[in-house]
Formats: sequence, C-alpha cells, structure tokens
Amino acid sequence: MAAPRTTTALVLPEINGQFELQEVRLNDIQPDEVLVEIEASGICHTDLSCAIGLLPCRPGAVLGHEGAGKVLSVGSASTTHLSPGDSVLLSFSHCESCASCLSGHPAYCHSFNARNFSGCRPLPVLPDGTVDSASLKCDPFTADPNFATFVTPDDGGGKPIFSQFFGQSSFARHTLVHKSCCVKVPQGTNLALFAPMGCGMQTGAGAVLNSLGVKPGSSIAVFGVGSVGMAAVMAAAHIAKAKTIIAIDLQASRLELAKKLGATHAVLGGNGKDMKGEVRRICPPVGVDYAVDCTGSVAVIKTMIDVLGTRGRAATVGAPGFGKEVGVDVMEHLTYGKEYVGSCEGDSLPKEFIPFLIEQHAKGNFPMDQFVTFYDFKDYKQALEDSHKGKAIKAVLKW
Repeated sequence: MAAPRTTTALVLPEINGQFELQEVRLNDIQPDEVLVEIEASGICHTDLSCAIGLLPCRPGAVLGHEGAGKVLSVGSASTTHLSPGDSVLLSFSHCESCASCLSGHPAYCHSFNARNFSGCRPLPVLPDGTVDSASLKCDPFTADPNFATFVTPDDGGGKPIFSQFFGQSSFARHTLVHKSCCVKVPQGTNLALFAPMGCGMQTGAGAVLNSLGVKPGSSIAVFGVGSVGMAAVMAAAHIAKAKTIIAIDLQASRLELAKKLGATHAVLGGNGKDMKGEVRRICPPVGVDYAVDCTGSVAVIKTMIDVLGTRGRAATVGAPGFGKEVGVDVMEHLTYGKEYVGSCEGDSLPKEFIPFLIEQHAKGNFPMDQFVTFYDFKDYKQALEDSHKGKAIKAVLKW
C-alpha cells in the first residue's frame, strides 16, 4: 500500500481560536519514525491547554497525543519491534538513551519538554535536555520544513506546521510518529476505547501506583475527578486496595460516578469549604496518607498539601503551565514529615504499564469504559464543547 502524501488533520489556525479540519501534507518518513493510520484519538486537557496558549503551542498546530491505529510503514531504525499491520497505542516521546530512559523512567527523559512540546521532530539538546540553539543553522519552526512531520499543502514545498506533538500529533487521519511512542498491542484490541491509555489513563493510575506507591488499607484524596482523576480512583480502589478514597470535585455528577468506580467518600468543593477540616473528619486525626491533584490549580495544590496527614505523600499530575509556584508551610511540612512530588505521565514505562492496565480492565479492575464517549472526527466541535463543559469526561474522536 502506497504511503499517503496528504491527509486530513484537525488544525488550530490561531491560538485560542477554533479548530478546523484541513488538508495537510506528510513529510518524508525518517529512520526513527513510523507512519500510522489513526483510528481514534482521545481529547486530553493538555491539548486544550495548548490550544489556549497555557502550554507551548503555535498557530496552525496539529495537536493530539492519545492516538491509536495501524502501522502502515516503518523507518529503517524502527523495524526491530514494529512492522506494517501492527496495532499500536501511542504515548509520549522519549530519547531511549538518557539515564532516566535507561533506568525505566522515560517520563523523566532529560529532553522530555523539548521532544513533546516543541512542535517538531527531535531537536539537538544539551546534556541537561534544553535545546542546543547554537547548533541550529536556522529556525526549525519557520524556516526548515524538514523538522516538521506535517507541512502546508502549498506548491513549492510547503511551510512547516507545529507537529509531532508528544511525538505523534494524532489529531490526523495519518501521522508520522516517533518510534518511542508506539506500544504494540494484540490484533483485535479495542483501539478506540484504549486510546486514552497513552496519556490520561496511565497518568492517573501511575500517580497512584508508581509515583505515590499507595498501600493496601491506606487513605487517599483525589482532587479533580475528570478522566485522570477517575483513573486514580479506580487504581486506588481496585489495584492498590486503598481503604478510604475521597473524591473531590466541583461537579456532583462526577462525584456520583467516582463513587460507582470505587471512591468511598465524595466531597463537593467550592463555596469556601473547609477542605482540611472535611478531610480530617473523614480521616482523623490529621488527614490522609496520600493525595493526588488532577486539576493543575495552584490553590488546589496548596489545599492538597494541607490535607496530608503525618508522613503523607502528595503528587501533582495536573499541568498549571510553566512558571507557576505554590507555597508550603515549611515547619508543618517538616514536623509532619510530608512529601510533595511531581508525577509526569504517572512515572510510567508505557510498553509495560499500558498492557498492564488493559489486563486490569479485562479483570474488571479498571472500568474506564464507564466514562469514555465516542465521537466521529467530523463531530469534533461537539466533542470539544462537551469536554469543555464537563459533559464528556473522556471524549474520543474516531475516524
């Protein structure tokens, strides 16, 4: 089957603008890439944050980082574990060679930000992971289309498009994906259902199981029960076997679903509620053993740290944007022995953790099908609106 030269993609013409379905042109495949025909892609809060400029983006972007599909062709350096016809779920890009990648923690790849947020093929980086701008002969974002996986369909070569977002830019019918993103799954896997595994599901579950290491019989508070928070609730209840799971959100309907999925308590936030007092009432005398923030709100993160009990551990998975800070009462942190950590992608090794979560779904321990809503790609406006309003907890676009 001949590789397509053009394809349809969901393009963001302007920051804080409206997405549009447009024709784009695929660049030539590189040795470390795989051409994938996308069958489905989840809509993640990170996509929406980039679209409004909270996270790095540029006009004309093709976003999407929870893709799933079939491999059409592979680059010369990608043939060791991938072949045409393979079914793949797509996750984040990582270099596969730095200390973090080699130790099984690719979410902390030294070049994670450069590879996943730059909107182009991997750039040369310094040892600390920052882009080595001095080695670039021109601006890769505007002057050199070879750094882009998508270009405009103009005559004369086309202009580079913000692409290979998280190594994939899966808001497209066909896309060139960095090989490190690909998780091969068995033929017959429900690709549309499991597309969100590539980010949201592994992030929430991984925060509980990997970053925090929640223990059986313990207590945990989950702030924000969108799709990531629901994943955290399910993992805490059915896999980690926590005893007390407190779901906290601003929407009563989400709290009801969280209780069905394993939360033992539900707390409706807002209206100046004394959250520290409420959590201590449920988990006396001083608070919870663990907590995870899925909102990215600095104020909520501060509250999350406050509700920790003695030697409690908390993790942030929500992305507030670069440069945001949160204050900590150092003496309380010290005398209670609290810990606060970041959790990127749930500290997951996707090629192992995603199959594990699919297995847990088959056992009934990870019923993510309870909150996934499918939309045809042409109905993307409705999907985006439902996601923004909270009507759809996890929207998945299908071709």
